[in-house]
Amino acid sequence: MAKVHPLTVVTNTEDVSSSTSSYKNYITSKRETFTVWMKSLLMQGNGCTAFDENGEIVYRIDNYDDKHSNEVFLMDLRGKVLFTLCEHRMGVFSRWKGYGTNGAKPMFRVRKSCRSIFGNKEYCSKSYKVSMVDGSCYRLQGLAAGKSAAFRITDSNGRVMAEAKRKQSSSGVVLGDDILSLVVEPHVDHSFIMALVTVYGLIKRQI
Repeated sequence: MAKVHPLTVVTNTEDVSSSTSSYKNYITSKRETFTVWMKSLLMQGNGCTAFDENGEIVYRIDNYDDKHSNEVFLMDLRGKVLFTLCEHRMGVFSRWKGYGTNGAKPMFRVRKSCRSIFGNKEYCSKSYKVSMVDGSCYRLQGLAAGKSAAFRITDSNGRVMAEAKRKQSSSGVVLGDDILSLVVEPHVDHSFIMALVTVYGLIKRQI
């Protein structure tokens, strides 16, 4: 299997260098590109691993249960939980709630944008509304059919905040549908974007 990044897998997070683990600023003034691999680095585990432009691990999810668990934890490299993501079923529909590190109330909710049987079925199956606790809204729009986790996140004005597509190698070869290139625009909290990446990966049953 080809490596996503030429890294040695870290098995003991206590041994990670301080320069790598001090990645605390989740909002930057420049565009950031991450590689998201819908795989856990732990043996026999499901999850997701995100690398920065230097090939260093920034975010990870290590889910020991089956894929599409109804509760997962988005962590930084050292295992600090940044978001807890929970699925709540309402009949045949599901909603996802995202909890931050502070407070018992969810920071955001994710649900399908429309439910009407008379609506555009293709649009309904790909489009999700993200409602924030402060009343602001975002839209998560799938970019491909099937189980692909490629998608775009826009704000209420239609401005693109982030976009995830299948990653290409330096020679132009398109990698597997579980390896994404995630571009996050400046002044956007990429830990929040990764939380939405996680939700969408769970919806598509890739995590």
